[in-house]
Amino acid sequence: MVRQHIWHNQRFWLHGDKVMFWEDTQTLIASDLHLGKSGHFRKHGIAVPQEVLKQDLMRLFALLQHFKPQRLLVVGDFFHSHANKEHEWFARWRQDVAQLHILLVKGNHDVLPQDWYTQTNIDCCSEWQENGLRFVHEPADRQQELPIICGHIHPGIRLMGTGRQSLRVPCFYFAPQQCILPAFGVFTGTHPIQPKKQDVVFAIANQQVIPL
Repeated sequence: MVRQHIWHNQRFWLHGDKVMFWEDTQTLIASDLHLGKSGHFRKHGIAVPQEVLKQDLMRLFALLQHFKPQRLLVVGDFFHSHANKEHEWFARWRQDVAQLHILLVKGNHDVLPQDWYTQTNIDCCSEWQENGLRFVHEPADRQQELPIICGHIHPGIRLMGTGRQSLRVPCFYFAPQQCILPAFGVFTGTHPIQPKKQDVVFAIANQQVIPL
């Protein structure tokens, strides 16, 4: 379920529940939770079960109990859209982990008013730099001065079986200067990536982290 990977002299633990624990700073890193997305769809008449949000919050709480991080760092799209009832559920959940420092690098879907982030004790920024790494939401399309950790595209990789069987699963994607995290949220899809020879990919299947 957990696999160690050292990248730019930093030690990371990749978890089958689509998060990464940064051992050097005792930080749990996640991307693209899209909390409130199911409620957003229900507001527009699309029947998405309310259990989606509860499942994501239960998974996140279990991961916090497992790693016991000093901080949760979300590299964008923590929330999905404007406020709905599911954001009230998150606010109640936040009270159960009130001591946890949460840092959000805002993504394109993080459009709630700043007052809401303040009330739920979430620190926000457009990017974050630490230990020679740069944290942003969207991948860079050209070489950057600092290595990037990001999300946004919900990376997926196709696993091939016998015959013509295939299955696309989420993955952790490490290029020499860029790490793209899988989407944490249950109610999210995947976008196929095309790794190059020097890239390192870890597929996630049945909560197992599989090096390819």
